[in-house]
Amino acid sequence: MATKEERRRSRTYNFSAGPATLPTSVLEQAAQETLNWNGTGMSVMEMSHRGKDFISILHKAEKDLRQLLNVSDGYKVMFLQGGGMGMFASVPLNLLGDKTTADYLVTGNWSAKAAAEAKKYCDGRIGAETTDSGFTTVPDRSTWKTNPSAAYLHYCDNETVHGVEFPADYFAREANKVDVPVVVDMSSNFFSRPVDVSQYAVVYGGAQKNVGIAGLTIGIVRDDMLTVKDRKGGNNWKNFLPSVFDWKKMVENESCLNTPPVYAIYMAGLCFDWLLKIGGLDEIGRRNERKSEKLYAFLDQSKLYRAPVTNEFRSRMNVDFRVRAVGSAGGDDQAWDTALEAQLVKEADARGLLNLKGYRTVGGFRASCYNALPEEAIDELVTFLSEFEDKHLH
Repeated sequence: MATKEERRRSRTYNFSAGPATLPTSVLEQAAQETLNWNGTGMSVMEMSHRGKDFISILHKAEKDLRQLLNVSDGYKVMFLQGGGMGMFASVPLNLLGDKTTADYLVTGNWSAKAAAEAKKYCDGRIGAETTDSGFTTVPDRSTWKTNPSAAYLHYCDNETVHGVEFPADYFAREANKVDVPVVVDMSSNFFSRPVDVSQYAVVYGGAQKNVGIAGLTIGIVRDDMLTVKDRKGGNNWKNFLPSVFDWKKMVENESCLNTPPVYAIYMAGLCFDWLLKIGGLDEIGRRNERKSEKLYAFLDQSKLYRAPVTNEFRSRMNVDFRVRAVGSAGGDDQAWDTALEAQLVKEADARGLLNLKGYRTVGGFRASCYNALPEEAIDELVTFLSEFEDKHLH
């Protein structure tokens, strides 16, 4: 059954991969406070980023973030700009120090982009990749070729395009531990389940999937990563590091070295508050698990649809699937009916099931099941997909 909050929205469901659907109560509070935040007579969009009113918003957002993720005092929180792609550059620029190599696990579109960007600044080595599988799994730990002298190991926790996600405890498992700092891009599963931040040297991600709107990048960096030893001689990339991407400077200035994305920080704060009120990351994790399990269960029993990602590494956030060519229905081959897929998108839109079309380089479908998407949306999607299958397969 739909909650009262869900009924206040029009009967459409937004499966966009990002920017993505937001909690109705968050949108309503933002609308109510647009002209006059907290009796100040100002909109948050009009506030000075150095004034006491915005600083109070900033401090509460950090406090609630730390509570949700249980971030210890040994880490600093940064509210940045530039998105995940900005971090692809600022990670090596801040962390290389006197080292010349960094390792990357490539399990999809975004980790591939991160590795390519790193090659501008260092020997960005591919420690493992799954290109040959079409990015449908995570390479077995025994196959990794990583460098114990690397500055760090970078990976993407959830590949938004290909629908591949690492288990939450992956690097906590003894067999998977590495001897270098681990940097993780969590852009599309940030705040979607409990996470042990202490596994990582750096955690980062955009807010526009699960905790707000586009324009804000959140970084959580372990203290020792802010004092990386500079390279002696040759190219010291810190000499070319823009001040706004210099994490040490941003931390020293409480993310206000320049004008931060004030409204995006405010919206993230509202989302943090919403998460705390519903029971935190334990509760949202349970909800997200239920949603994805329900959709995968339907896809797995279907003769028309196929979800290609290996079960253990299926994303809870981005469920990728295709329509089989009718002649191959029930088989394991990858013959897709692109004409039928186009028809499905058209009919889904008319049904109010929006933004299901897959990424342009992948095709098929991608149902993004972020925090604010209600479970009822999955029920509606499964019903529609079942009806579509009955109509075209029988």
